[in-house]
Amino acid sequence: MGKIIAVANQKGGVGKTTTTINLAASLADLDQKILVIDVDPQGNTTSGFGVDKNNQENTIYELLLDDCSVNETIIPGVVPNLDLIASNVNLAAAEIELIGIPRKEYILRDALDFVKDDYDYIFLDCPPSLSVLTVNAMTASDSVLVPIQCEYYALEGLSQLIHTINLVRERLNPGLDIEGIVFTMYDARTNLSAQVVENVRANVEQRIYNTLIPRNIRLAEAPSYGEPITIYEPKSAGAEAYRKLAKEMLGR
Repeated sequence: MGKIIAVANQKGGVGKTTTTINLAASLADLDQKILVIDVDPQGNTTSGFGVDKNNQENTIYELLLDDCSVNETIIPGVVPNLDLIASNVNLAAAEIELIGIPRKEYILRDALDFVKDDYDYIFLDCPPSLSVLTVNAMTASDSVLVPIQCEYYALEGLSQLIHTINLVRERLNPGLDIEGIVFTMYDARTNLSAQVVENVRANVEQRIYNTLIPRNIRLAEAPSYGEPITIYEPKSAGAEAYRKLAKEMLGR
């Protein structure tokens, strides 16, 4: 049975999409069967895998509105061992269209029941807000992976996110766990990055990954080429870090 992981942080620009794409691709390289689901109306994960988000007949939007089955939304083999469910701007309307629908928080969970045994890991890239889309993703998930940028306001919002995870656990998904916290955009040349890591380790009880994801030009470039870093620049520091993170996750 596949493990379902929501990648979430309501702060934007912390590396959620970068982490989803590159951790998933690194696990796929290690012969894990992966499904990535883009739950963000911006569709950046979709285009990050080189998929034309505006030219998809069935996306997560159609799935949530019950206009298609989960198997009809899956785009197979966007990279070896990795399938994708795409997203685009249509998803922004889903919040309004789901108002009044019974058990709307469980739609994604119920859909994934049909395919979770086909995968080792299923990643859900959440939008940078605590919306019905994020709640759907957390209700469907076994755990939440939280990327945190190594910058001054790193801890800001983390307590709110943990509060939301606790609420979802209480009311919708008793089995929801925090997979761990992963530091992104780490700059070894600055004292600030080291201080942030130290500060979070001192103040947060959740599991923290040892692997630090560096600030890396190649990582920033890869999405514009529609490729994970492991394909775009496999020898870069960014690719090496995500491979290390994948091994650390498997080791747990």
